[in-house]
Amino acid sequence: MLQRTIFQVADAMADALAPLRDRLSADQLIAFAQRRTGLTEFGETPFRGPLQNFLRACVEEANLSLVGRIATHWDAIRFLSNLLRLYDEETRGPEILDRPVARPIFISGLPRSGTTFLHSLLAEDPANLAPRVWQLIHPYPLKNPGAGPDLRRQWVARQLRLFGLLAPEFRRMHPIDAGSPQECSEITAHVFASLRFDTTYRIPSYRRWLDETGHLDAYRFHKRFLQHLQHQTAGGGRWVLKCPDHVFALAAIRTVYPDARLVFVHRDPLAVLLSVARLTEVLRRPFTRNVDKTEIGRQDSERWLAATELMIAAAQEQRFAEPIFHVHYLDLVSNPVSTVAALYRHFSGALDPDTAARIGRLVEAKPNGGYGAHGSRLEEYGLDAAFERERYARYMAHFGIRPELEKKSSRSAKSLPLLTSPGRSAKPAE
Repeated sequence: MLQRTIFQVADAMADALAPLRDRLSADQLIAFAQRRTGLTEFGETPFRGPLQNFLRACVEEANLSLVGRIATHWDAIRFLSNLLRLYDEETRGPEILDRPVARPIFISGLPRSGTTFLHSLLAEDPANLAPRVWQLIHPYPLKNPGAGPDLRRQWVARQLRLFGLLAPEFRRMHPIDAGSPQECSEITAHVFASLRFDTTYRIPSYRRWLDETGHLDAYRFHKRFLQHLQHQTAGGGRWVLKCPDHVFALAAIRTVYPDARLVFVHRDPLAVLLSVARLTEVLRRPFTRNVDKTEIGRQDSERWLAATELMIAAAQEQRFAEPIFHVHYLDLVSNPVSTVAALYRHFSGALDPDTAARIGRLVEAKPNGGYGAHGSRLEEYGLDAAFERERYARYMAHFGIRPELEKKSSRSAKSLPLLTSPGRSAKPAE
């Protein structure tokens, strides 16, 4: 309550200041990033049109708070500064773009279904590369090599602590730190073609534009970004990538990464909808003057119902180079090591004992993935459990998904089976 009051006072003060009410200008943001970096060339990166669409939607639809306006400026300038730096590095080292990104693993599925948990488990394997939070915020050191220590991790850790003050519930719902594996939507956000923005802001026209435009340019940039990270990685490795939004870009992924391997994580949609609606509310609240919980619930339900149809079609068509691997949330959280081992076998690999032990220690240290409970109900978001169960029945039947919510009160986490490999079973993770 105090947090909301503070935001309201800040917004009232901002209303009295005309400069803060001016339209966000793409040209001004670009000029600021150029002055900030001392660089001027972006190359052929297709970002200007998407940036203008994003800013227009923010002004016309997002009802940004003072914090939202400041965050939007900061985010846009950071992305633009990174684009300038990436192109500068390429002009001085064109071999960066010669490095292949071979057979990456893409994890997708409904949000809050265990995709983050699975991603964190796979990141325990030294043979895997997972983009980290600090790398995606600052892909290169801000200073020239040799000019001082690389403080990117520390800077990002401070930024996360600041966001924790603005949205204190976020860390409980989605616990991350500077070194955590991060979603790919943060990469595609650099060219302003990311569904990350649709979650953080209420910008329906931007979402419609992105759906109509498609994701090919964004995933071409995605590969380019990974090549820059590879260039700075001494040992190399296989990329393990995660984002629920990948399900909306499967055609682009196949085009850019013809040897990509795809993993779908499946969970009871009623548990998903409750959790994702609450997370969307938590993410939006600092950035907007008004949050409509019913609108959030209905939009999330429509969006992820469409995603289930895309997953069914992908499973039926099998257009990827290798068959899709399917993970069930309840299996993942009850036996994480065995699930990872099965994934490796599916893609003709083997989980080595050292990595299995590391995964076991991670599960032991964070038995619920670090997630906390929340007391929200579907009705708070305008959703009816029986109606949603009927809407998602085809998805559950197709993939054999077991309901969760009806059993939550009677089945404790302690009743879950123990691991057959090193470590102990995890309580439900998101």
